[in-house]
Amino acid sequence: MKTKLLTIIQWGLCGSLLISGCSKSFLEQPPLGELTEDQLSNKVGVMSLLTGTYSALAASRDDDGLGGGGPWESSPDNWIYGSVASGEAHKGSDGGDQPAINQIARLSFDASNGFFNNKWKSSFEGISRANQTLRFLGLAQDLTDQERLEIAAQARFLRAHFYSDLKKMFNQVPWIDETSETLYAPNTADIWPQIQADFEYAFENLPATQSEVGRVNKWAAGAYLGKTLLYQKKFPEAATVFTDVINNGVTSNGLKYDLVPFRNNFDAATKNNAESVFAIQMVANDGTNSITFANSGGRLNFPYESPFRCCGFYQPTQDLVNSYRTSPTTGLPYLDDYNSTAIASDMNIASDAAFTPDATTVDPRLDWTVGRRGIPFHDWGLHPGRRWIREQSSAGPYSNKKNIYWQATQDVYSDQSSWAPGTAINVLVIRFADVLLMAAEAQAQNGALPIAQTYVNRVRARAATPSGWLYSYINNSAPMAGFNTTPAANYLINEYPAGYFTSTDLALKAIYFERKLELAMEGHRFFDLSRWGMLQTSMNTFYNYEGGITTDVRGATAISRTNYFPIPQNQIDLSVINGSPTLTQNPGY
Repeated sequence: MKTKLLTIIQWGLCGSLLISGCSKSFLEQPPLGELTEDQLSNKVGVMSLLTGTYSALAASRDDDGLGGGGPWESSPDNWIYGSVASGEAHKGSDGGDQPAINQIARLSFDASNGFFNNKWKSSFEGISRANQTLRFLGLAQDLTDQERLEIAAQARFLRAHFYSDLKKMFNQVPWIDETSETLYAPNTADIWPQIQADFEYAFENLPATQSEVGRVNKWAAGAYLGKTLLYQKKFPEAATVFTDVINNGVTSNGLKYDLVPFRNNFDAATKNNAESVFAIQMVANDGTNSITFANSGGRLNFPYESPFRCCGFYQPTQDLVNSYRTSPTTGLPYLDDYNSTAIASDMNIASDAAFTPDATTVDPRLDWTVGRRGIPFHDWGLHPGRRWIREQSSAGPYSNKKNIYWQATQDVYSDQSSWAPGTAINVLVIRFADVLLMAAEAQAQNGALPIAQTYVNRVRARAATPSGWLYSYINNSAPMAGFNTTPAANYLINEYPAGYFTSTDLALKAIYFERKLELAMEGHRFFDLSRWGMLQTSMNTFYNYEGGITTDVRGATAISRTNYFPIPQNQIDLSVINGSPTLTQNPGY
């Protein structure tokens, strides 16, 4: 038996699919750490490895080897790959800052873009940690059968999450697990079946509740299993799982799944609520004087020259803002021609010049998602417009809002110890509204249109509840004094009337649009458009419209290869054996 722990070196550094060019001579060196296999082959050791796997979920730190580069390159909320790449957000900042993101926004990247390599490495680091946990679980002798099942279920859930992220991004991904005898695995087989098997195992063996809210439970596994089935177009199976989750699911802390006021999902004071299905836990002001776990992957994404200090990235697009227009007669969205009349903005208007916010009817979710001129920006005051925007010409006039902490509680829920703020707002990988809309999609694909409409209307009914709207300040000069009873804008939203979903095509159109409205700026849209087969059409329409407003995407074109990102060239180079690469590049790159 090996007496020294090689896995910390081999799996942690080389195991992320040769992420750092490791060689046999390197692996033959004495271990750098003090731990032995015997020290980890027990309950304490295995639980420590499992905790390390959970910590890899943050995957956004530039000081711990989780991926390299800036923490935003591997941010767990996929704000670059899911939102900027999909047309719901501009890169932001100015045109020359972080130029690799410009390529992603224009879908003009190639396999040399270092952001893809760092995201790949970060995800495989999480996978290697899960595999370490499972390997040493098999060696430990001081665990009960039930403990063994639950630890394995947690590790396999986490491994499936990391693989799911990779699969959505790169499609052709090698499968490496705790039994693999080589790290030079090919990427030519579809790994959805293995991902599905991991989530099925977790669904069957995890408890309904956990003593620690950050640990995954049975119902989070069920929701992720349903999502995995949906991505494989196994609609009947997905619908069955989602129905179980909707009817019986509870959070890890025992709350029956339900919708909460929309804003509560994006406030650290109300996190881990009944809508939280699978959330990556973030903390701030934990006594370490560090933003390590304070959602540092999003630290660039605050208004520029504002109380938040940095850095003006991740700005919503005009196309996204226009999507929240509603009919003044029906309160329903404009599914086909939402860009026909743009919501008024302060584009090219100085902050000290007069501006009147748009008075047409809008979905109230707009102002919990987007910061716009003249509308309350939480309790920080009215958004001043251009003064908080680094470069309107390339990124437009809006600010992201779902990541913003409140002034009244900033000492508790934000970290001010670095050059940019970190927050304790959790990263919501899956929330219950997402589950309802995925279930609606599966039901519509199965022809169960009334059920699909019921799920969509449940989401819209929450948005239509006036108590959850944004209201005007009692005193604009003293925003922390609170809000009055006057809505901040002309809000109007209604449920779809009975029998509205008359065909599968119409139902899906409404469901797809509802996902855009509900989940905007949460890193989902690119992957939705890709799996629906709508990416090229949607993005070229976006480029034609938004390119007339901002310079960053002007003249861009989406082509068929961009349904998936390229396999990082560095990984292909590192996979060479006897002169031939083990990894195969995606078509078109």
